[in-house]
Amino acid sequence: MTNSRFDHQAIRKQFPTLQQQLGDHPLCYLDTAATSQKPQCVIDAMNDYYVQDNANVHRAAHQLSARATQKYEQVRQQVKQLIQAGSNQQVIFTHGTTESINMVAHGLTTQFKKDDIILVDGAAHHANIVPWQALAKRTGAKVIPIGLTPSGHLDLSSYDNLLALKPKLVALSHVTNALGTINPVENLVAKAKQQGALTLVDGAQAIAHLDVNVQTLGCDYYVFSGHKMYGPTGVGILYGTLDALNMLDPMLTGGEMIKSVSFEATTYGELPNRLEAGTPAIAEVIGLGAAITFLSKLDKPQIQQHEREMLSYLQQQLSQLGDITLYGVEGSGLADNNATSTNNLGAVAFNLASEHHQDVGILLDQQGIAVRCGHHCAMPLMQHLMIKGCCRASIGIYNNQQDIDRFINALNEVKLMLL
Repeated sequence: MTNSRFDHQAIRKQFPTLQQQLGDHPLCYLDTAATSQKPQCVIDAMNDYYVQDNANVHRAAHQLSARATQKYEQVRQQVKQLIQAGSNQQVIFTHGTTESINMVAHGLTTQFKKDDIILVDGAAHHANIVPWQALAKRTGAKVIPIGLTPSGHLDLSSYDNLLALKPKLVALSHVTNALGTINPVENLVAKAKQQGALTLVDGAQAIAHLDVNVQTLGCDYYVFSGHKMYGPTGVGILYGTLDALNMLDPMLTGGEMIKSVSFEATTYGELPNRLEAGTPAIAEVIGLGAAITFLSKLDKPQIQQHEREMLSYLQQQLSQLGDITLYGVEGSGLADNNATSTNNLGAVAFNLASEHHQDVGILLDQQGIAVRCGHHCAMPLMQHLMIKGCCRASIGIYNNQQDIDRFINALNEVKLMLL
């Protein structure tokens, strides 16, 4: 079942958080979709900046600033290569996916008018819903959700029908955060572009697992966070085509983003500075660079194969446990099925019979198992599935079959306790 060439233990040892005990139990971390753990090299890179190079970037002649600036801008180049963007100007540093989407939604305000249509993935994270609602409130535009199938996947027929309305913008998820569904975004973007729509793709759940080529995807904007890809919190990326980024009015103004300032008039600078006002999250950007370097040293095909094997095993073991409902897996249901899906990535959403998901999560935590419980910032999806919330187990490169077996055994103990 496991890839014999994959040295899981060598990778796992690089993550100090995973070495701890929770009470009498070693930590079994299955919440990577919420935030990934950080390898020691990321922690060291951030610490080294504060110890050796602590200075603001772009603004001074002294050596500390020069070193900090060089490291900071090197990460922009790394991100460009990671997502295969056309130029460094297309890589904007933000504080995370949420800020990236808000920057686009705010920046396009003057481009929208009453009754313009914004199509939004019906299974999207709230961060890819609420900013568009705020844009609609400011401008009189309309937010319309793209319909879902009974299992929570995008309904492609509904999407095609909605595109006939000539939307101004289409907001999609590359991989949905609650269910781990992989969407055919290249095809979805192409169809939207045929109707003249701008396109934004939320890549927060995809970036650590998939090869991302923004030029092949063809989207106007692609956004993601560092903390989902083994980097630090507080840093994210807004990618855009040059035309799409130049359409945006800056959400923040002040220092760094200007060309000239007088009390009579201010002229904004060029990309990427125009969209990066103020002192940035320098240590976090440097930490993101260390995470990219860490990932680049791994054999990506092996990593992807390992993650596919772990996800399939997790789905199989859950479906065989009995009294489990899996969500987002076609044909899944209660008890004795063997539901698996190759269209899911990184995460499995489930409930135990009619038990409250929070109770299940707390009882798992008492056995050292960390999973996510709640609506996963996807309340419209939960309403569609006719549930208030669910548990979600999600995997990273550090998880192995032993983790999943521990989780299944713990969940079985919870089942015996509650049912």
